[in-house]
Amino acid sequence: MTKPKIVLGLSGGVDSAVSARLLQENYIVIALYLSIGPEAAGEADARAVAEELGIEFHTMNISEALERHVKAPFASDYLSGRTPLPCARCNPLVKFPSLLALAKEVGADYISTGHYARVEHSPAGRTLLKKGQPSNDQSYMLAQLPQSILQKVIFPLGNYNKDSIRAKAEAFGIPVAHKPDSMEICFIPDNDYAAWLVRRGAAAPDGDFIAPDGKVLGRHGGIHRYTLGQSRGLGVSGPHRYYVSRIDPQTNTVTLSDGTDLMRTRILCGHPNWIAIPALDGPRAVTARFRHARTETPCTISPMGDGVLVEAHTPVRAPTPGQLAVFYDGDTVVGSGWIQSALS
Repeated sequence: MTKPKIVLGLSGGVDSAVSARLLQENYIVIALYLSIGPEAAGEADARAVAEELGIEFHTMNISEALERHVKAPFASDYLSGRTPLPCARCNPLVKFPSLLALAKEVGADYISTGHYARVEHSPAGRTLLKKGQPSNDQSYMLAQLPQSILQKVIFPLGNYNKDSIRAKAEAFGIPVAHKPDSMEICFIPDNDYAAWLVRRGAAAPDGDFIAPDGKVLGRHGGIHRYTLGQSRGLGVSGPHRYYVSRIDPQTNTVTLSDGTDLMRTRILCGHPNWIAIPALDGPRAVTARFRHARTETPCTISPMGDGVLVEAHTPVRAPTPGQLAVFYDGDTVVGSGWIQSALS
């Protein structure tokens, strides 16, 4: 019996490389390297893995889509006082659609990546996104994927942790078995967001640090350099440690406080993506992550206009506009929404 075809995003890292080897047991694997332009650094490693495993290898230039859907919004968010989350935007708008495009071209029924997450099919006919192993779970960054994509996805690493994947890479003789993990945004390999914005000509001007009562505390180097809750690198001394508690692009000010005003219980989110349910039609108890960390807070979510009102049962520190709130029922992702503002 002929194996079904699957298109795998092969990045040149160890996770996607081991994914390729695992998938070969049940699929004809077709590898796709997504080139982001001059910043791309993994193609040689990805090609070496494909050659070692004997799988078909393709490349696709996604620089234009990345600029439109990720880079331009990334710059705009920082200039608007928000803190962007580019990977969570890229997945549903660039990366997975690119995999689907090649799958259609080569007649593949499925697509795959090396993310640490799982998918299951519910009796109600929906495809569920589930957490991976706790130490490596990446469901947060995938929580904007729609049903049309999730129905085609297979995540072979969902039941593994990173240490076991490293061991498998070694056992399989994969060329990138000892390659360090990349922790940076792909288009900012040096991890210096401010310098990237300066090179792009999108840096904000200097302005005032102010206290909650409006008193000027010093000068800042542009609002793009700060995020809510930040305490390092402020360069302002005073009677207590200072934290960024507000960023106002209209007045070009950054408000600093002692941090006691950062806790919030009511948070408004927009552009929700529902996964486990077709829609939110009333209050629902969930746990929520408000940043890419393992901390989950018990909450009640309710419809509010086109968005979602999140009422946290215990205060949440610095819910940040531009970040994603992801809602869980146990290990199942109920849905997600982009944080717009904290109401109280």
